Amino acid sequence: MKRDYPRIVVAPPGPKAKAIVERQNRWSSTSYPKEYPLTIARGERAMVEDVDGNRYLDFMAGIAVASTGYGHPKVVQAIQEAAGRFLHICGSDFYFESFAALCERLAQLAPGKSKKRVFLSNSGTEAVEGAIKLARHSTGRPAIVAFTGAFHGRTYGGLSLTASKSIQRAGFAPFLPEVYHVPYGYRYHCDFCHAEPACTMRCVSSIEDDLFAKRLDPKSVAAVFVEPIQGEGGYVVPPPGYLQALRELCDRHGILLVCDEVQSGIGRTGKMWACEHEGIEPDVLLAAKGLGSGMPIGAIVAKESIMKWQPGAHGSTFGGNPVCCAAALATLDVVERELLPNVPRLGERLLAGAKRLQEKYAVIGDVRGRGLMIGVEFVKDRATREPAPEVPHELVERAFRKGLLLLGAGKSALRLAPPLVVDEYDVDTALRIIDECLREMTD
Repeated sequence: MKRDYPRIVVAPPGPKAKAIVERQNRWSSTSYPKEYPLTIARGERAMVEDVDGNRYLDFMAGIAVASTGYGHPKVVQAIQEAAGRFLHICGSDFYFESFAALCERLAQLAPGKSKKRVFLSNSGTEAVEGAIKLARHSTGRPAIVAFTGAFHGRTYGGLSLTASKSIQRAGFAPFLPEVYHVPYGYRYHCDFCHAEPACTMRCVSSIEDDLFAKRLDPKSVAAVFVEPIQGEGGYVVPPPGYLQALRELCDRHGILLVCDEVQSGIGRTGKMWACEHEGIEPDVLLAAKGLGSGMPIGAIVAKESIMKWQPGAHGSTFGGNPVCCAAALATLDVVERELLPNVPRLGERLLAGAKRLQEKYAVIGDVRGRGLMIGVEFVKDRATREPAPEVPHELVERAFRKGLLLLGAGKSALRLAPPLVVDEYDVDTALRIIDECLREMTD
């Protein structure tokens, strides 16, 4: 295969890109947080081309959305065929085959032996909203426990659970009542045991010893919402046994465990779902992002014993749109049959390369991840672990100008989340460009 990317023919943003940037900035909401002036014209696999002919290697996948890359022929064909039949019928009120097929497929793919039922939404944050309603409805309890560093979306329910950046919440109070945040299992910056030789799992036991003992009766808690790997919070992988400990805590108190796999699901970590790495069965699992390869679709996958709400209790006009269902079914086919077997191998290659960079540059404090979901955290000093947010910010900008698309995460981390179609060339090229940028920044 000829590799004609990355290729910068004009310093970005070029003249065509500048015109579009100026036009959009004139008319669009000021709330859009642009990372850099990328103005996309087309994409293919892990390559993105801008309107001025620059070609980039994509290692952010539209924030882990482009699971099958850009324009995968099987996904595009499924979308075209579905669009040629009919564009819409409300899945809340009527029936069609792809809706039934996707619900069946997701229910069968979900971890655990319990029979599942599925609600289809338009996005991840809608799935979170629905899961909050479902948890309260099925348990009759009001309270929700979430985690510091969590990101669950920007609608009011999702935002009430979100605690990753203050700018996301500033000016929008009051939020949902009865939402309580506790520390996540962030070993590198653990509030309890980061200085200990091994994890003590106090981040979990403190929920009972502190929150439940002093502030919140566990009998009033409907659910614990957790990302098996925190996304926006910094691509944080919790210590081994963490999710199992949360599962056991929830079981002791009759609390639902909701795994938000909006970013970590659909094969990104080397398994279909990140929670499978710990062998747990959540009561509710949430999916979106990579599920539709870019088409807007999300899902709530819950145990049948939980999803018993009455007809009309929850619904959606566009959720489970027929074209989006077709895209999701094709995506699942491609991920399961073509891509998933390669993710662990390529993830190991990417992780090993990032750790070599850690050995080379003192500014890298921690490297963690599973599959093609890798976090690289930058610090001012490895002894103090003080975050260095200016480093990933500059690195992302430099990499963009060299033809590599990256995004930051958390206080001072870099997220590496390429489309699952990447190969050895893509992984090695991304590592080489990151190396070049860091060398320039540290010389």
